[in-house]
Amino acid sequence: MNTSSPTLETRWHQLFPKLTRAEIDRICRFGRSRAYRKGEYLEKTGAPSPGLIVILSGTVEMTQHDALGHEEGIVTYGPGQFMAEIASLSGSPVLVDGVAATDVEALIIPSARLRELIVAEAELGERIMRALILRRVAILESNVAGPIIVGASGDADVLRLENFLERSGQPHHTLDAGDSEEGKAVVERFHVSERDLPIVLCPNGKLLRNPDERTLAACLGLVRKIDGSRLYDVVIVGSGPAGLAAAVYAGSEGLSTFMLDCNAFGGQAGASMRIENYLGFPTGITGMKLMARAYNQAQKFGVESSIPEEAVRLRCAPSELIIETKSDQRLRARAVVIATGARYRRLDIPNLAEFEGSHVHYWASPLEAKLCAGQEVVLVGAGNSAGQATVYLASQVAKVWMLVRGASLAAKMSRYLVDRIE
Repeated sequence: MNTSSPTLETRWHQLFPKLTRAEIDRICRFGRSRAYRKGEYLEKTGAPSPGLIVILSGTVEMTQHDALGHEEGIVTYGPGQFMAEIASLSGSPVLVDGVAATDVEALIIPSARLRELIVAEAELGERIMRALILRRVAILESNVAGPIIVGASGDADVLRLENFLERSGQPHHTLDAGDSEEGKAVVERFHVSERDLPIVLCPNGKLLRNPDERTLAACLGLVRKIDGSRLYDVVIVGSGPAGLAAAVYAGSEGLSTFMLDCNAFGGQAGASMRIENYLGFPTGITGMKLMARAYNQAQKFGVESSIPEEAVRLRCAPSELIIETKSDQRLRARAVVIATGARYRRLDIPNLAEFEGSHVHYWASPLEAKLCAGQEVVLVGAGNSAGQATVYLASQVAKVWMLVRGASLAAKMSRYLVDRIE
């Protein structure tokens, strides 16, 4: 496995800052102290994050491992350093292990109080927030933590699961069941038949046979039980750009906010490889990075979410609105924002569905580009999404054909994309 992380190599001082005694004294009011014995876990993969853990004395060894037991050391924390990553903002499952190398005394700041700290202590909060984000980036780059997908290369279900994990910001690794020796060994070890592929090995040791996205998310601890007795100020259905913007603004105003999405955060924008006409990014940014920033910002302001979780029914009660979900849960709200986006238009071809996910795709991410490498591809459409996909794929495949119904690209496409394609 490739375990290198450019972020670890180039931004070490931002990843692992050391707090001064004065800074620790200032944040003590947000938490409580606790002692750990040598060998005791402070954090454990798959368990809910306890929040931010500031080491007051002693040392802690941080490691990450996958579902097959491959383990890699990350860093040793000492006094003044803190344990946490972006999951700590919401209490989501931990992706790494933290074990006391000596007897340790630590300050524990739970997730809710961590969000208060980041808002109350502007300069320190910025440093902490940056470290949390960069640590998740480093975990994603290391290619060690998280679940393992085992299946045939190019299989539609393998691609579906990879896309879900990529767009959910979850680390994972894929093994080819046919060409990889390790993939073959996993199939033999668990006595998996070809019809059961792909399988997913979760960090908690559970094996899933071709799961849907919600089943996989549940195994990873990404979906949580909704408190049906709580009345939220706002419930947002959809977590694309509009839904995330509504979540950030509502959360920053102090409204209790809950967000749902039936797939992954980011919507269509999250699938774009490059966005250059979005305010504030003159050099451009990938859709996934832009949407991840918005999602992290929403968590910073205390927005709760359950993704994937599909809203299927809206009922109006005398003094509230009730949203019912596909998993038979319900949310109570004073207001509901519906930001469900659009459905993809499909070509009027009788057997199109047979090829979707394996040969027909609705966005062009690195996963699709890898499948199409060295081949000719046909791109149908001439809007901005098509233009961005064309520019990206042109450097990845042998040739790109564009099928355009209109008289010219300029009819629906931004000028800068037309110029670049020409």
